[in-house]
Amino acid sequence: MITFLVGIALLIVGYFTYGKFVEKVFGVKEERATPAYVNSDGVDYVPMSTPKNSLIQLLNIAGTGPIFGPIMGALYGPVAFIWIVIGCIFAGAVHDYLTGMISIRNRGAHLPELASKFLGKAMKHVVNAFAVLLLLLVGTVFVSTPASLLHVLMDGKIALGIIIAAIFLYYILATLLPVDKIIGRFYPYFGALLVVSALGVGIALVVTGAPIPELSLSNFHPDNAPIFPLIFFTITCGALSGFHATQTPIISRTTQKEKQGRKIFYGMMIAEGIIAMIWAAAAMSLFNGYNGLNEVLAAGGPGAVVSEVSTAMLGAIGGTLAILGVVILPITSGDTAFRSARMIIAEYINIAQKKLSSRLWIAVPLFAVSVVLTQIDFNILWRYFSWANQATAVIALFVGAMYLYIAKKNYFIPLIPGAFMLVMVITYILNAQIGFRMSMNASWIGGFIGTAILMVLFFIAAKKNRENNIALEEDISDWKQSA
Repeated sequence: MITFLVGIALLIVGYFTYGKFVEKVFGVKEERATPAYVNSDGVDYVPMSTPKNSLIQLLNIAGTGPIFGPIMGALYGPVAFIWIVIGCIFAGAVHDYLTGMISIRNRGAHLPELASKFLGKAMKHVVNAFAVLLLLLVGTVFVSTPASLLHVLMDGKIALGIIIAAIFLYYILATLLPVDKIIGRFYPYFGALLVVSALGVGIALVVTGAPIPELSLSNFHPDNAPIFPLIFFTITCGALSGFHATQTPIISRTTQKEKQGRKIFYGMMIAEGIIAMIWAAAAMSLFNGYNGLNEVLAAGGPGAVVSEVSTAMLGAIGGTLAILGVVILPITSGDTAFRSARMIIAEYINIAQKKLSSRLWIAVPLFAVSVVLTQIDFNILWRYFSWANQATAVIALFVGAMYLYIAKKNYFIPLIPGAFMLVMVITYILNAQIGFRMSMNASWIGGFIGTAILMVLFFIAAKKNRENNIALEEDISDWKQSA
């Protein structure tokens, strides 16, 4: 299991080296007041400690992504390890850190506002549509998924409809109440459960000497699905995910100091990468090969893999705790998905959220749409979500590149992974059955040509923005922190 252990070691080293490099390039301002204090409202802008923010951030961005995605990606073989490690260090963690820190510098603004400021006003509408769609899909699917798991765990003794209603009720409370009342209070415990269960599986893999395959560039997928570009849309949250850009502003509004940003944003993405490595390794090694894994997935989906791995590695009690962790994960991303959607829409139509009535005015229609969506087959919609998710990640990376370009700093840090993923995003939608159904060769050509055109437009806009000396951050010079 050298590849597995080296991969995890590289992720940890990446945090202390490349993470510190990115932090230095961005330039932390230790004395600058954060939105948690400047915009304090007792609802969304509430200062919280670094450990609490870190665990909440991990749960916000995780969902079932670092578990289900790597399990599906394990069908490709050890090449999945390469994408998790490289993607996490150089793309995902950079994406999360820059999104969070630029948001902190701009009163906790969400991605649509940042895209409008740095990429042009038209992008605000595009990104707003992408973000709200992503969050609605995430929130809705993360009602039905945990409800189904709980229904099975309780042997059907409680009706599925009642479980769904209970989860929706919790989501409504988490969306409307101040961030420190539910999310800030319970998430750290949920985060600890996630970390402990993942580490338990990882340690058990090492102790039992599980036959984790070593590095290979071969494609082991039983259905011969192409690695490029599909693996980038299969393993997302464990390597790079635009959904994270919709979640980080929740914590950028509760962060006490800019210096805490690397631990909270970059560090928690690295932690998610380690979790992804563990579940990918377990999926590759415990089912007698990739055909065996494929059979389990076909029979019961990733949830069946989680159940079998947890019970085999941790026993009955530990396995049950691990499964409960997997139930909690989607719930703790679903609630913040709806909360983020509320805040994004509030920013878009410029409605303050201090009053409960203002929050209700936005939240009620959101939940009404979500209830309708629970009645729809999500197989096709989820494929669109997967594409929209990575398209959103590309936009966020280009926001970071524009910020650093205007600041005359090393903008290649986000631009290189952004351009790479832009090729993949265009190629995927040109080739996919849900897209334009072009041949793979034509799709690759379209991907490279489309990326080249958009890169030229980016640099034209970047030069113009630098000449116009666009403000990189909100002016808070007239604010004085109370004693």
